[in-house]
Amino acid sequence: MSEHPPQGLPNIASPLSLHSETVQPDWIDYNGHMNLAYYMLAFDHATDAFFDYVGLGESYLAANNASTFTLEAHITYDRELMSGAPMRFETQLLAHDAKRLHYMHFMYHAEEGYLASTNELVSLHVDMTERRSAPMPEDVLARLDQIAAAHGKLPRPEQAGRVISIVR
Repeated sequence: MSEHPPQGLPNIASPLSLHSETVQPDWIDYNGHMNLAYYMLAFDHATDAFFDYVGLGESYLAANNASTFTLEAHITYDRELMSGAPMRFETQLLAHDAKRLHYMHFMYHAEEGYLASTNELVSLHVDMTERRSAPMPEDVLARLDQIAAAHGKLPRPEQAGRVISIVR
């Protein structure tokens, strides 16, 4: 995957499909399914692919001494995944401003098609010299604006903004 998408991001997928991988045998817990810690790892790989796509990946850090930090994350566990299961990820940009991104990943069983899990995140753009928040460059914001225009036509995910509680 290229660190920088083509100019103008023609035909932006809604949602984006940028990552896939397989459940590794050492990710399985004593219940015989993927351990919850590895869901976050797999979602982090999907975040890396998303940030590469928008121009905020590892080469951006090297060139600009700026990066992103996660401020908040929420995972739902909808259906279990077993060892060797192929996973397919979709990413939807929910909102952004000059310093923050709000986005959601959807993890699907790549062959059976069911939704296994979701991950909602808010990330902050950070100047690594100061280790403080800083506005993203205009070219990155322009890419995010284009993605937001495409993703704004998608329905808001029912999992977005959920609060953890026991409903009585």
